[in-house]
Order: sequence, then C-alpha cells, then structure tokens
Amino acid sequence: MSKPGLQDLEVVAAVARKASFRAAALELGMSTTAVSNAVGKLETHLGVRLFNRTTRSVSLSETGRLFVDSIGPALQDIHRAMDSARSKQSIPAGTLRINSYATAAREIFSPLLLEFLKRYPQVHIDLVTEGRLVDIVAEGFDIGVRRADLVPSDMIAISLGRPQRNVVVGSADYFERHGTPSSPIDLLDHQCVRVRLPNGALFRWRFEKDGEPLLIDVKGPITLDEASLARGTVRDGVALGYVMEASVRDDIKSGRLICVLEEWMPPPDELCIYYPGRRNPSAAHRAFVELARELGSRSRRGTG
Repeated sequence: MSKPGLQDLEVVAAVARKASFRAAALELGMSTTAVSNAVGKLETHLGVRLFNRTTRSVSLSETGRLFVDSIGPALQDIHRAMDSARSKQSIPAGTLRINSYATAAREIFSPLLLEFLKRYPQVHIDLVTEGRLVDIVAEGFDIGVRRADLVPSDMIAISLGRPQRNVVVGSADYFERHGTPSSPIDLLDHQCVRVRLPNGALFRWRFEKDGEPLLIDVKGPITLDEASLARGTVRDGVALGYVMEASVRDDIKSGRLICVLEEWMPPPDELCIYYPGRRNPSAAHRAFVELARELGSRSRRGTG
C-alpha cells in the first residue's frame, strides 16, 4: 500500500469538520467510498483508529482529535504556500468554490458567473447554493454571496448593487376570498406560509415603518423550508407569502401575484460577494473580484 499523501490528510480533516463521510465526500468532490478508503489507509499506516464509527454517526477518537489538531496548522501553511504560488499566475486558472443562496445565485448567474467563464475559460467555478449561513473559510469556499446585512464583519465585502427586497404577496383569488391586509397586524387573521429556517427556528415576518421594526409570528396551513415550494403555495391561492422580490418578479409583472403592505417593508439590502483577507490571492480570485467590482459599478449606474 502506498504511503498516505496530502489528499489523505485533507480527507481526514474534512471528515472531522463535517462529522460525516458523505458530507466530506460532497465537499471534496469524491465518492464516499474513496473518502472511506483514504481514512482507512491512513489509519492502517498509523496503526490507530482516528474515528469512532456507528451506523448513525462519525466522531473523532481521542487520538484522532489530537492528530487533527496537530495537522491543522501544517495544512494551513501548505495552503498558504499554494496560494502564494498561484498568485504568481499570469492567466487565471484553477477552481473557485462559491457559496450562495439560490435567489442570489440566479441574480448574478449570467452577469457575473457566466461572464467570468467567458473571459477566463481556464477557470472552473464550483457553485453551491444553500439557505443556511456557512463559515466559508471552515467549509473550504473561496467566496460567499449574501445580502450586505448578512456578511460577517471580518470579511472583505464587494457590493454588486442589485438591491434585495422582501415583499408580501398573494394571488388575486386569495384576496377575493380573504380580503386584503392593510397593516401587518391584520396578517394574524390571514392564512400565511410559515417558513422554517436552516437552524430549525420559525421565521417571523419582518416589517418596518418610520424606523420602527415589527416582527409578526404568522399562522397558516403549511410550514416549509424550501423557497420554491412556498412560491408555488402562494401562486395556488392557498396562503400569503413573504418572499424575495427577485424570486417573484415575473409573477408580479404578469399579475399572477399581487404585492401588499409595501409601505411596511424594510429597506432593501445590496447583494455582496465576500471573502477573507489573503496575502496572496490567486489570479482567478483577483479576476473574479475585479469583475464583481465592475458589475457593482454598472448596477449603480443602472446599466447592469
């Protein structure tokens, strides 16, 4: 059997971080079998068990915890050295891993991501869309995409313009049957789509008027954790929804959905890319940030 290499150490670190062989495999772009084999090879080489495995969970053994804590700084040093080498590239190349939520990804897909690939065909973009907020550094992403108010304070943020606004919407059929709310308090007498956040909490609808915030714990016939299902429920006239305007723009234009309580909605936040400060970013990373700045400038001029 060949000696363990850098990739095997990366695999062990990913399994420890995710507490899951499957999740580590998804992050690394490997099969679960390949991840399991890499861990097994390293354990055989060391003669110790790094992980305690059951049919339901994976956790570090005490020896495994000490091992992962020891190799962590070394892996960071190796990655810094690799970043330094990549920063000397004259032509952007390699892979950029980007984390976004789905609505934002749709907003920037053509003007930013596809435009970037046209300009720099030697770069591969690995885009992951999910609702939960992630630590992009801990989870191996180069760049995140979120609203400005959700960008961590220790990150460098680049505004893309493209203000993101929430709206309360319903179908004409719903309003014919149930009437139209004139204030957020009226929603307590309406059927509303309840939304479960990635952390398991129920989202309270947010409003604001004259600088005063207001949170409404709505009631309704269904609780969902997927935005497209919520939009479908609203289109079918079952309930009202609190959604991102960009995700229902076409429905509003066509008249399939109608906005209400617009004067109560919080002010919009701009969309941003964000990333940690790095001494030696890769040529691909620098090029992506520059294009993001260009997109933000165009958006503010109203041409993007």
